Amino acid sequence: MTWLLIITMAFFWGLLIYYSIITLAGVWFRIRYIDHPALDKYPSVAVLIPAHNEGVVIEDTLRAMGRLQYQGKLDIYLLDDNSEDDTADIAKEFSKVFSHIHYISVPPGEPKGKSRVLNYGLSISQSDYFVIYDADNQPEPDAVEKLVEAAESTEKAAGAVGYVKTMNAGKNTLTGMIGLEFQVFQLLMQCGRWKLFKLGSLAGTNMLLKRSVLAEVGGYDVYALAEDAELTVRITAAGYLLPVVPVSRTWEQEPERLKTFIKQRTRWLTGNIYLLEKSIREFSHWRGRTFVLTLQHLLTYIVFILLLLVSDVFFILSLFGFKFPSIPTPLFLLWYMSYVVYTAQLLSAIVIDRNVTVKTVFYTFVMYFTYAQVFIIILLLRSFPMYVWSRIRGKTIGWDKTKRFKVKEKVDVED
Repeated sequence: MTWLLIITMAFFWGLLIYYSIITLAGVWFRIRYIDHPALDKYPSVAVLIPAHNEGVVIEDTLRAMGRLQYQGKLDIYLLDDNSEDDTADIAKEFSKVFSHIHYISVPPGEPKGKSRVLNYGLSISQSDYFVIYDADNQPEPDAVEKLVEAAESTEKAAGAVGYVKTMNAGKNTLTGMIGLEFQVFQLLMQCGRWKLFKLGSLAGTNMLLKRSVLAEVGGYDVYALAEDAELTVRITAAGYLLPVVPVSRTWEQEPERLKTFIKQRTRWLTGNIYLLEKSIREFSHWRGRTFVLTLQHLLTYIVFILLLLVSDVFFILSLFGFKFPSIPTPLFLLWYMSYVVYTAQLLSAIVIDRNVTVKTVFYTFVMYFTYAQVFIIILLLRSFPMYVWSRIRGKTIGWDKTKRFKVKEKVDVED
């Protein structure tokens, strides 16, 4: 029992130190960030928007796409994956008004999901680069231009990664906490990894890729539910970089109900379990800088959640007077430091992103006890059992689309 506790503590402290260093590096990168210079000539770009029954949000999305400012050739493709609502009608109206917005009907196929749709979009378009936006996104006018400038100014860049903000963060407590999570993991953690290791991670949206690089690594994996994470590993293993561009921002709708949130994160966690299994078979995922990336996925989606569970068990047993073997560091201190580091990350994020309010500060102090604990339930009760059962049956887990809502909040592009 004593050795088990010592090993657990070693993992805990290693993880806490790692996340602390990454956070500090991210803060430093954000404070000193300088825009990349303008280009003499801007390469052609295709914007790909996968869509399935997006009638609730697609009008606002296409209006935002129409406001994009880009000095080179820019074409926008709405990839309609067999929608049964008014998505097609809305998109066709926009294509009549804007010559660079194109409505594309994607033929039915298997397996269903975003990766297959994107592969089709690439097959019917031509450009030097392409950018992915989800169907609920509203990028700021200079978002694409900032990504291209970073990619063209960085040697060995396969593209670039922008920042994803939550447009409906003020809707309720859940969306507010999701927005804070994004500020930490989509901003500080991304920036920190880039500063220390020159590693960027594709975020699924507001991400730029060079078409030739994607062809080199074999396109999108149609069986990957977390297609962005899976593609990030292959691109990094091939020796390419993905610079992080925090000034390229898009605004995205996040789940407003707990049930929708759990379904979305179940898909994300299941997709990352698939990636971890794939990494076991692929030696290239454990070489050079890719090792750090694979280790990051292991720490974030498996180790962190399991250690979070262990810390909860230690805390509860300590409250009930359970006597653990005598070891140098009190186990209660272990739980306390986990809380301190988690909260410090959130506080750093809201300060750097100029989002300090009474509400956001309150969220930072309670998220460890509430929001973070939900991931234990999702991993242990949904994602892991679902993935294991699908492997036993030899079935492919289907794509589960996130439900959209009509967002009333106005996006402030000057925020």
